[in-house]
Amino acid sequence: MPALCRDCLSEITPARRCSACGSPRITSHPELFDLSIAHMDCDAFYASVEKRDNPALNGKPVIIGGGRRGVVSTACYIARVKGVRSAMPMFQALKLCPEAVIIKPRMDAYVEASRAIRALMEELTPALQPLSLDEAFLDMTGTTKLHGAPPAMMLAKLVRRMKVDLGLTGSIGLSHNKFLAKVASDLDKPHGFSVIGKEETQRFLNDKPVSMIWGVGAATLGALNKAGIRTFADLLRWERTDLIARFGSMGDRLWHLARGQDNRRVSAHEPMKSISNETTFNEDTSDPELLDGHLWRMAQKVADRAKAKELAGRVVVLKLKRADFSLITRRVSLYDPTQLADRIYRTARGLFDQLGEPGPFRLLGCGISDLNAADGADTAGDLLDPDAVRRGRAERATDAIRNRFGDKAIVKGRALR
Repeated sequence: MPALCRDCLSEITPARRCSACGSPRITSHPELFDLSIAHMDCDAFYASVEKRDNPALNGKPVIIGGGRRGVVSTACYIARVKGVRSAMPMFQALKLCPEAVIIKPRMDAYVEASRAIRALMEELTPALQPLSLDEAFLDMTGTTKLHGAPPAMMLAKLVRRMKVDLGLTGSIGLSHNKFLAKVASDLDKPHGFSVIGKEETQRFLNDKPVSMIWGVGAATLGALNKAGIRTFADLLRWERTDLIARFGSMGDRLWHLARGQDNRRVSAHEPMKSISNETTFNEDTSDPELLDGHLWRMAQKVADRAKAKELAGRVVVLKLKRADFSLITRRVSLYDPTQLADRIYRTARGLFDQLGEPGPFRLLGCGISDLNAADGADTAGDLLDPDAVRRGRAERATDAIRNRFGDKAIVKGRALR
């Protein structure tokens, strides 16, 4: 069976320790040198950057996030042992780990570290698909001749260079498709290297919970559990047509994933699916003017990003979180796609008014989805709002002035609320 020492990069006979350097960090698998689809996921990325840049933090629980009203962006593994998790409300994290050091995110530092890691990955393959600052898919197919070593060897070298040159660690998942590579990268964190081969795929998946599937959140998991689906073996008992009838397009995806099938390519140009902006308030609020001002500013930020990327969205989304942390999401499809702040704001405001719920709320957000190229956006007009075309022209004129003289050259009154 092929085996690799991840410290000295020697090909060795499988053993508890490397015969060349004595390291226990050995990865062995029958298909180790045959697989080429990988997922690299940095370990507690934001917290790791902070500890690297400030050695006084080593050995201490570190949480990256906002104030007590915010949520956890990242927690180091010491804090995770106490139960702290990403997206957890900060007050809850502090109850679990009151001794934690709280650090506000330093995005510039994280972006710089991410670029350095990406540069190392780009040396391995052009088929690189970043998912965020700290994770990416790599397709290493056909690179053995280029590097003179199989993908597994080069991936082990990648994470060793990350640690030695950048002071950061990452975990590798190696398999025969993207779904299984991502699953594998979570199996042995931190600083792990896990392999899921073709021959073992079904055997590996059968008893695993469906919550392992990337993109299955609480709502989807609840619907699956209600249908008696808790493991991949449960999914295998369903006909494909029945899954589609019950869960729509997600059902077709589930049928394939239950069998370990994923034909998605690693693409460096994965299309953007949505643009959104949200904020968590320092205090729960029901103030209609405050909420309205925030909603306009968010719509403007979403519109600015859409215009910069020459995109438009056919669906407008409103997101609210109540004081008890329950989430409300509303969406509406438009007749034609939009990238105008005025239209995004008015549509989101309409969704908010339809709720008829006074609050208080702790979070507000809005966005657009079902994105398309901006050609032909905002051309249909609105028979129920004859002033929409005039406002659209005014917004384009305002954009031109802001582009020339700065974002604050023209500010709407509602943005001051």
